Amino acid sequence: MSADTTHLPTDHPPVRFGKVGVLLVNLGTPDGTDYTSMRRYLKEFLMDRRVIEWSPWKWYPILFGIVLNTRPQKVGKAYEEIWNKDKDESYLRTYTRSQAELMSEALKAYPNVIVDWAMRYGQPSIASKIDALHAAGCEKILLFPLYPQYAASTTATVNDKAFEHLMKMRWQPAIRTVPRYHDDPAYIDALAISVEKKLATLDWEPELLITSFHGIPQSYFKQGDPYHCHCMKTGRLLRERLGLPKEKFMVTFQSRFGPEEWLQPYTDKTMEKLAKDGVKRIAIMNPGFVSDCLETLEEIAGEAGEIFHHNGGEKFVHIPCLNDSPEGMSVLETVVRRELQGWI
Repeated sequence: MSADTTHLPTDHPPVRFGKVGVLLVNLGTPDGTDYTSMRRYLKEFLMDRRVIEWSPWKWYPILFGIVLNTRPQKVGKAYEEIWNKDKDESYLRTYTRSQAELMSEALKAYPNVIVDWAMRYGQPSIASKIDALHAAGCEKILLFPLYPQYAASTTATVNDKAFEHLMKMRWQPAIRTVPRYHDDPAYIDALAISVEKKLATLDWEPELLITSFHGIPQSYFKQGDPYHCHCMKTGRLLRERLGLPKEKFMVTFQSRFGPEEWLQPYTDKTMEKLAKDGVKRIAIMNPGFVSDCLETLEEIAGEAGEIFHHNGGEKFVHIPCLNDSPEGMSVLETVVRRELQGWI
């Protein structure tokens, strides 16, 4: 869109407008695996009241007295095992950048659309990217938290951070937030295709397909968080799409932290029990993660596989996340095009 600027003073700063921004946002990543980078990242993450809902009076002594003195080393070592050495960054950063680049290419027919990416914790920050899009002339921004299933500790905190920054802006862009898409046919179909493609490469057949979702404390669920319901529906729709009987499919929950009870069954305990019960061959995937990251590569592909084998299991395969695959990008593009209706 061009504008008549002949009426402006010659020294008037450039005015950009008429653009629409699309901001893809994922959880976050440390800048490096060293102690300082890990501590900075974990501090920002674990101080979020959406993530840890305990009173600061109760939580902060534990966080600053214990967690931030011990966890950075442990988590840093885990990141080292799955670090993208070629780019010296986490794979979550690599995939999120690629998703934004591919989305920009998919929307190139709309020259007024600018696609960018950010992280809720770490860099690049949501605030910096909103500012960049605004400076580029984006009067409207589609904020896309990359979480198929809604949870207060994921989708809501992304929205919180964006609107927190808007509170500081004199001239705010219009904002749309992308809702959950846990039951979108395009998403379910892409998951099913990823399963079928991976299993087609094996010379053995899994006895069981497990879908492992990130957990949340049961107390959050009991307070009304719909996350568990969204995960279960995703699982049911995927099982039906694959044509699997109930006895060949499971939904489990991983990554619990702290003393509280979390959503169950726990993935690690399930791995142990299945192997001890005589199950020899399993496939596992992480439908709630748009991109492979620490929780999928190290915790599931690595640790969960070790637990299964240690307790008698024989065949274990981790099905990669959708990442920046054609199927994965088709899902993201479907959602973005739908949510941009009326703006482009």
